[in-house]
Amino acid sequence: MTRLVLLNKPFRVLCQFSPHENKTTLAEFIRIKDVYPAGRLDYDSEGLLLLTDDGKLQNKLSSPKYAKEKVYWAQVEGRPTENDIQPIHRGLKLKDGLTKPAKCKIIKQPDNLWPRTPPIRERQNIPDTWLEITLTEGKNRQVRRMCAAIGFPVLRLIRAKIDNYELGDLQPGESKSLEV
Repeated sequence: MTRLVLLNKPFRVLCQFSPHENKTTLAEFIRIKDVYPAGRLDYDSEGLLLLTDDGKLQNKLSSPKYAKEKVYWAQVEGRPTENDIQPIHRGLKLKDGLTKPAKCKIIKQPDNLWPRTPPIRERQNIPDTWLEITLTEGKNRQVRRMCAAIGFPVLRLIRAKIDNYELGDLQPGESKSLEV
């Protein structure tokens, strides 16, 4: 039986088990032997990370050739309009090439959100907005770079869903193990 672990990766945790420069790693949260991340989530991003003990499943979940949808919630600085987010729908030219078209919509703050430690910086004169962005690729820091390219820097980034697997009510550092 294949094991799949859903983890709510906290902010400022590296997606690896081995120690690195006094940074917190997955070893602090996952005690299950022989599971490995199916894809990555940046050190300064939060949310759903899948780990598995099956190399084929790991490849299916993370390889760009399978085009699995990944849903992110991005809290951005400013008030983008529907017109502002159109370039994300079409695909954007970034330094490493053109992104595939992505889904993007303006949403209200997600209901099941937890406080971030440390909290994001808040500026009284600059509002913020939540976007839901769905990608089928995973270029390095792609959501952050896409939002910056349209003029709305990311303050907080949370991955909520990968394929059919959702973050649900898992709190930062919590995980649940499934047999698939």
